[in-house]
Amino acid sequence: MIQGARDFRAKYWARGAPGRETPQELTRLLYKWWLVGLLLKLIGSSWDVSWHFKWLRDDLAPPHLINTVGTVIVVGLTLFHTFTGYGGDKLTIRLMQVGSGIFLIALPIDVINHRINGLDITSWSGSHALLYLGTAVMLAGAIRGWMQNYPQGRAYTLGLAALWFFFLENVWFPNQHQEYGVRALQAYDSGKAEAEPILLQFAADQLGIPVGREAVVHFALPIADWVYPVWGLVAAALVLVVARRTINRKWAATAVAAGYVAYRCLIWPMLAGIDFPKSAVPLFLVLVGLAIDAAHAVEMPTPAKAVLGSAAVTTVGYVGIWFQQEYLWGPPISFSSAAVTAVLLAVLWTAGDLLIRRPAAFTRRAGLTASS
Repeated sequence: MIQGARDFRAKYWARGAPGRETPQELTRLLYKWWLVGLLLKLIGSSWDVSWHFKWLRDDLAPPHLINTVGTVIVVGLTLFHTFTGYGGDKLTIRLMQVGSGIFLIALPIDVINHRINGLDITSWSGSHALLYLGTAVMLAGAIRGWMQNYPQGRAYTLGLAALWFFFLENVWFPNQHQEYGVRALQAYDSGKAEAEPILLQFAADQLGIPVGREAVVHFALPIADWVYPVWGLVAAALVLVVARRTINRKWAATAVAAGYVAYRCLIWPMLAGIDFPKSAVPLFLVLVGLAIDAAHAVEMPTPAKAVLGSAAVTTVGYVGIWFQQEYLWGPPISFSSAAVTAVLLAVLWTAGDLLIRRPAAFTRRAGLTASS
């Protein structure tokens, strides 16, 4: 192993400008390690959100350590790209650098935020938003680099879909607060609280009230009811639209959405098996993917596609959430926000299409087609 590392350094560790020609074997190795690092970050973050609904925050908790290993791999890859110039052009590597930088800056800010504000369990805090933003930017760099450099073939398509899966997970992550929160409140109401007494007591002390249902609501469901569908459907749909365009395969959006839902269906029983809180799962995201793929299957002008696609996404999204509330588990939401969701998604979808149409050179390189 040591000799292999020495051989690798002797062969590839040399300063170079971004965009230098990269051997295919090196491209495969670098971007496979990107997938490994992102997978570890995914596992760590999935365990982390469940952990926070059971215990008080701990900087050295196991999920944080797993996430840290993934972050170290990703940052190490970014440094390699930066020094050698292999595996990406200037914009690709800049995205990786900026994303990693934002993430690393956000880490101590998040620690300080928790020290000052105590529990701050909500996924919607400013420090958490910086973590999501950093991850999104570095992922954008990895996606661009994969599309420009990874050899064409089945592995190319599967790897690109996996990267969009990670991107979707990162965008959806803050909505997990409501998905865990609704189960946490149900568990408490049934007399089987999943949160440890120390967490319930801490939440009650922050409010200055005795331990009880009000304290549970304080940390479990502190977010306005309109946030879950508006953020979830608009942001997730836009991610799936771009994934459909870049993967450029029929049912690509459905595959990415179904992959995320399948992962969530797998991870929560595993966490429950080691006595961690369970969550609602956004099964309706599969319907959102189907609506987006259906919109791309019909030839029509861009504005019409955006309007009809947005209407379809909003309809299946809100109906799906209602169904889960009635027959499974679903967070409380404001159905009055449906019109805002449809309009906002249509506007952003149309604006994105117009932006893609303008830089023709980028469209050809990245494989985006405004009409596909």
